[in-house]
This record gives sequence, structure tokens and C-alpha cells, in this order.
Amino acid sequence: MTDAAFPTTGYLAWQFSQIVAGRLERELRAEDLTLAQHNALTQTVRTPGVSAADIARRSGITAQSMGAAVSQLVERGLLLREPHPTSRRSMCLYVTDEGRATATRAESISRRVESKTTLPLSPDDKKALHEVLYRLVEELNPDAIAGAEAPKTTPRSAE
Repeated sequence: MTDAAFPTTGYLAWQFSQIVAGRLERELRAEDLTLAQHNALTQTVRTPGVSAADIARRSGITAQSMGAAVSQLVERGLLLREPHPTSRRSMCLYVTDEGRATATRAESISRRVESKTTLPLSPDDKKALHEVLYRLVEELNPDAIAGAEAPKTTPRSAE
């Protein structure tokens, strides 16, 4: 195969991501979650006090789409919005107990989808693929992995 061969690496990566996203979206319906909502819930569990704008940057989703996803999770009682301790324009997000339980079930779904979509790969291939993708994302969108530091304060409604 030559460097000019079709399909390109980018095309194959896009196709694979579409397959995984489609399967994950279908499976997450059992938890009444969209991919954007799943990202919001996962990022909030991972980084309590994160803002919707930070989650959007990490996830590669528009701020407007993420804002809608977060609002739906707040309405369902899965996330709490609290004022940022130093910025009047920003809100901090915290997961509720119900949200944490939903996130745990969604993580199990995500792992199951990943297992099924990488079934043709050996354990060494899976490890190598993970390492390559991690390096690429770390270089191209470091926020997706490291994320911005968010306030770690406890929400008032949890006190």
C-alpha cells in the first residue's frame, strides 16, 4: 500500500469513529442519554466543578450543543449548576448521586461497545492503538485528555 492509497488514515479513523459513535449512541438510549449528555456526565464525574464550555472544548462539541445537553441533565436531576467561585459569567457543574449511578451504568455500556468494536484486534493491537490515539489526541486536543483545572469547591446544595 502506498502513501497515496485510498482509503487514507484520516478517512479510516473517521469511519471507525462513526461506527463507535453510532453504536454507543444506540446503546446509551437505555440510559436515556445522548453522546453529548454522556460526555457531560463523564467529564463532570472526572472533574467536579467543570464548566459546560470546558466540557465542550474537551469533547469537540459546540458550546451551544453542550449547553443544551447540560441543561437536560440538570432538569433530570443528574447534574447541579452552581455559581463559579470567582467568575460571575461561569457556572460550575457537579454530579448528583443519581447522576453518578447513571454515569457508572453508561461507562459499563461504553466499555462493552469498545470491547465489541475492537474484537478483531489482539490485546497487543488494542494497546498499540490506544497508545497511538492517545498521543494524537494529546497533541491535537490536549484538553480532551488533561482538561482544564476546574474549581474543586463543594456545591452549596450538597452541604
